[in-house]
Amino acid sequence: MRFDWLRLKFEFTAMERVEFPPVIAANVLRGALGIVSRGLACTADCPGAALCPRRAQCLYARVFEPAPPADLPSGLAHLPRPFVFRARHLDGRMIVPGEEFSFDLHLFSSDPEIARHIRRTFEELEQHGLGPTRGRVKLRTMTSEAQTLPLHGDSSVDRVTVSFLTPTELKSGGRLAATPKFAALFGRIRDRVSVLRALYGGGPLAVDFRAIGERAESIRMKSWMLEQQHTLTRYSTRTGQTHPLGGFTGTAVYEGELGEFLPWLLAAQATGVGRQAVWGKGEISVAATTEP
Repeated sequence: MRFDWLRLKFEFTAMERVEFPPVIAANVLRGALGIVSRGLACTADCPGAALCPRRAQCLYARVFEPAPPADLPSGLAHLPRPFVFRARHLDGRMIVPGEEFSFDLHLFSSDPEIARHIRRTFEELEQHGLGPTRGRVKLRTMTSEAQTLPLHGDSSVDRVTVSFLTPTELKSGGRLAATPKFAALFGRIRDRVSVLRALYGGGPLAVDFRAIGERAESIRMKSWMLEQQHTLTRYSTRTGQTHPLGGFTGTAVYEGELGEFLPWLLAAQATGVGRQAVWGKGEISVAATTEP
């Protein structure tokens, strides 16, 4: 039982000035990917992904508006997209002409056609531009590195520190959680990793989700240090709507029998966790203490 993904690294040279807003550089990249991808894949008279007769083959739809499978889990209102950006180092940066910059994209689909389409999309930024200034950038290289992680724990771990690096929102009991208690955190990680694998990777996981969720209730949060409560918004040029991008950043320390949960936490370093992870939210880092 394992979780697989591709780490794609993109390296660019700025041809014109490019500005990344604070905190949400990943959202700028996501917006550019969506707009240019749609222009490459769709015709001017496209009725939209929901009505498109080519939806199953359309590369834009498969990345940005995937069709729900017949056995969609109950309660899953929105399908996760098969990628996340890792671009926190670009938050608030201004890139001047001639300067080089890079970012990662984690792709959870093993379909090589999707990786090629994403590369072609970013090549188009030489004409389309990027960010609020629409500064043109040239793609120099894209490298791909396959990643795999077993999802079964075989070590004795009694303490784990989780740092929430970008604004994170976790739902618990239908409401946003004020603090990242372990059961809520693990529940959202379990759901996200398992659905990404079922939709785009090796298929459904053979896990007793209820039982492992009940065991997660025994893990206690020893400490929680809130760094900042963010209140941000993003504007969608496609829909004309404004979306909140808030959430907390900070560090939590958990104690208990964490061995079986550690692989899931490590997988969440790749996937992100919580609401709007595809917009760069919910990026975490994990450090564990293992007993001899």
